[in-house]
Amino acid sequence: MGQQGFWDWEQRHQQLQQRKSFLVRLDTLIPWSDFRPILEQVYAQDRKSNAGRKPIDVILKFKMLILQRLYNISDAELEYQVHDRLSFMKFLHLGLEDQIPDATTIGLFREQLTQLGLIEALYLRFESYLVEEGYQAKSGQIVDASFIPVPKQHNKRLENEQIKAGQVPEGWSESKKEQKDVDARQGLFILI
Repeated sequence: MGQQGFWDWEQRHQQLQQRKSFLVRLDTLIPWSDFRPILEQVYAQDRKSNAGRKPIDVILKFKMLILQRLYNISDAELEYQVHDRLSFMKFLHLGLEDQIPDATTIGLFREQLTQLGLIEALYLRFESYLVEEGYQAKSGQIVDASFIPVPKQHNKRLENEQIKAGQVPEGWSESKKEQKDVDARQGLFILI
């Protein structure tokens, strides 16, 4: 791995721009500023003080919700993907040095919009802009593979045979039955 040059980041962005990825086109198609008056209703309540950090831009958070909806990913996965993917950062107009809203912030923002009854209207307006430009929004998916350790079953051979036959082994107390996952099997799954 070579040393990073001064212009490497800019060259990477130019390569994305030349390819005209979907997100680059989407960013230019949608008049994002039209959403601002609706989105800022979240901040309509009076602040008790001007102390503290300034609120994160509502357009940035809304664009993150759009990414989440388009790619069908969780709040935590959205945060990770924005950190990881140059195309997401470019779409959001973020650099490596910029603070990225975390999963909790995005979840709270979505909840606030939902409580105000705005979320579906915003998505419909977004989709209407796409339709005007001759596009249709279809959700995609980024696979979020997780490995979860499970307790090992220490059954005897006779117990395993009884379990496979659909029977409860003799001598198992109620608490032992509750702790055993008789449907669990070991396996390896590969997503391609």
